[in-house]
Amino acid sequence: MIQVFNTLTDRKEEFRTLVPHKVRMYVCGPTVYNYIHIGNARPICVFDVFRRFLEYRGYEVTFVQNYTDVNDKIIRQSEKEGLTPEATAEKYIAEYERDAKGLNVRPATVHPKVSCYMEKIIHFIETLVEKGYAYPAGGDVYYRTRQFADYGKLSGQSLDDLIAGARVEVNDVKEDPLDFALWKGCSPTEQHWDSPWGPGRPGWHIECSAMAKDTLGDTIDLHCGGHDLIFPHHENEIAQSEAANGVPFSHYWMHNGHINVDHKKMSKSLGNFFLTREVAEQYGYEVIRYLMIQAQYRAPMNYSAELLDACKASLDRLYECRDTVKRALSAAPSGEITPEAQAAFDKARADFIAALEDDLNTADGLAAVFTLVRFLNSMAAEGASKEQLAAGLQVFTELTDVLGLLYERREQEIPQEVLTLAEQRAAARKAKNYAEADRLRDEITALGYAIRETKQGVEIKKL
Repeated sequence: MIQVFNTLTDRKEEFRTLVPHKVRMYVCGPTVYNYIHIGNARPICVFDVFRRFLEYRGYEVTFVQNYTDVNDKIIRQSEKEGLTPEATAEKYIAEYERDAKGLNVRPATVHPKVSCYMEKIIHFIETLVEKGYAYPAGGDVYYRTRQFADYGKLSGQSLDDLIAGARVEVNDVKEDPLDFALWKGCSPTEQHWDSPWGPGRPGWHIECSAMAKDTLGDTIDLHCGGHDLIFPHHENEIAQSEAANGVPFSHYWMHNGHINVDHKKMSKSLGNFFLTREVAEQYGYEVIRYLMIQAQYRAPMNYSAELLDACKASLDRLYECRDTVKRALSAAPSGEITPEAQAAFDKARADFIAALEDDLNTADGLAAVFTLVRFLNSMAAEGASKEQLAAGLQVFTELTDVLGLLYERREQEIPQEVLTLAEQRAAARKAKNYAEADRLRDEITALGYAIRETKQGVEIKKL
């Protein structure tokens, strides 16, 4: 039974979908005005693992992640770069997709763009105006926050608390300081779309309501994003969607914790702001992915060079285990899978599933994988059968695939010249001609490979 911590109810709940074995899942995507930073990488990786796990458990997942390609930040960036807003958005969509691919994040089922949804966004706003939840004012359109009786139910705060604790834009044309913009009027000389209220652009919150409705329906199973989106973005999405559609918007809400850098909140002003790509140039994308899933997803996470080094070391252990088992397989005899081994394989799988079913506990899921790693290493050292090694490797691959790991280091084919020299060296050692064996080892080294004997057989690695 899969359980998730539902932000809406503030408790862990059994995950029940509207349609059995089908999941309608919306994850807030990037505003494409620059490269993504490591804080952006956390929800990308975390909710990719949850999607993979749902599919692993037999669910058909429709995964929607939007691109906010219409935004004032994009316009400002386009002016800096001497590009049009449209060209700037397309540039950074491509850059985002490069980083997402590097992080081994699967593409969404649908990647809707705001620029392609303008007609539907305008229609959505018109519906809210007709129902009395929104009002035009001086070329803008605002949402009447107090009109929606359940406002604040996601963040668990009253309207008065929200007003006191948030930066609320004061505007002479607003009926209430807490009302928020659905449509922002602008000059026809700026990037704009025509609307019943004049030229303008949509507010940030309305886009997700319109795109979720179109791609997934009036009510969805799951909405995900970073903790910082709970208020006001997700709170406003609920108010818009439920007022317009007259039904609950999303049954479950999952939010990941923020990232601190050396125990301080990441910010440009503090100079502790790191782009995902910059970190990947030093450590590789896979270390970043491992970093994002090694801790409980809801908790704040501290980013540091020491933690990245520890994640790299853990990944090395996983790769070494895979290589060890594959080397042992090449020389292993045929035989049975022992009851002890089968029990270890079954337990690793069961423990892994139980961990991820418990509110996506990837930390305990990784612990189950490393318990399996210790068993596989011992098994390879003790000369297990080919069938047993293959079965263990299959479980290992199955679990690491759900986590999206072991994708960056491709196995390199050893050149035939090196393999021939290795065979000659083995024959020389068997004949106790150690001088010749040393000469052949040096020849292999000169070709860029290291060779050594292990309990599992001969190991050849590129230097």
